[in-house]
Amino acid sequence: MFRQIAILLLSGTAVLMAGAAWPGTLNVSLILSDSSPPYRQFSESFNKALAANKADVTVVESPLTGSAAHADLIVAVGMKATEIAFAQNGTPVLAVMVPETGYQEMLARASRQPPVHKISVIYLNQPWDRQIDLLHAALPERRRIGLLYSPDSHIDVEGLRERIAKRGGLLVAQPVSSEDRLYSILENVLAKSDVLLAIPDNAIYNSSNIRNTLLTSYRLGVPLIGLSQSYVNAGALCAVFSTPEQIADQAGATVISFSQNARLPAPQYLADFTIAVNQQVARSLGIELPSPEQIHSQMDKAQMGRAGRQGK
Repeated sequence: MFRQIAILLLSGTAVLMAGAAWPGTLNVSLILSDSSPPYRQFSESFNKALAANKADVTVVESPLTGSAAHADLIVAVGMKATEIAFAQNGTPVLAVMVPETGYQEMLARASRQPPVHKISVIYLNQPWDRQIDLLHAALPERRRIGLLYSPDSHIDVEGLRERIAKRGGLLVAQPVSSEDRLYSILENVLAKSDVLLAIPDNAIYNSSNIRNTLLTSYRLGVPLIGLSQSYVNAGALCAVFSTPEQIADQAGATVISFSQNARLPAPQYLADFTIAVNQQVARSLGIELPSPEQIHSQMDKAQMGRAGRQGK
């Protein structure tokens, strides 16, 4: 799959402008937001991906507070590393494992706007169409989709509502203005919904309240669609996400592309994704849930169908 992503990136469809190949070895500074397992897994897989493709790239892991003045490209992993890298004038930055809303907020706060080819991002969150594909593949009869969001999340609720409506669904969305109102609003949304879609909004879905949110949705018989394998392990019905290894493959392909044309691509979503399901939760809720492989296959077909229609 890494080879396929590399071919896509090198084909010219994702590259903003063509440029000259990088003269000699590309020096990459890798900055991690912390040393947690997902970031460490990304680091190891990123180096393996470059080595497997015999890329003329040297990667040096830089401390979070250090300087990357001698680097040709900074790969910033996580939001904290991205903000630090963004502040270092001049060096191109590829940000990975950051949510789209966080990245856009960072750009909006900035006093300067960098040239488009000087910074790019591979978003951590999945595109809306892919999440809707998951719902249709896993729960085709459940069309009322519940959504909680905080006022600062900058979620395009109306855009999502339109996407869902075009595919025969109904979005039941409600903002949560304060944490003390979370559970009353949650119960109100669940009462009108067939499924609850979690989004990367730390004001609502965090370690202090995710357990009670899962228990509430379970008690009311409304499955929660999570954000990761850990959500599914904790009691979410299923989730679509990209693993650190899949993210590293795409980041490696992007770095190779940069070494050949000295330009970064436009912001992009992850090409590869993983499906996780919790069959025990499904049985408890009386849901016949397809296998991860069946869900993935159906989602691939839906994506190919959209691509075919757009190409006409």
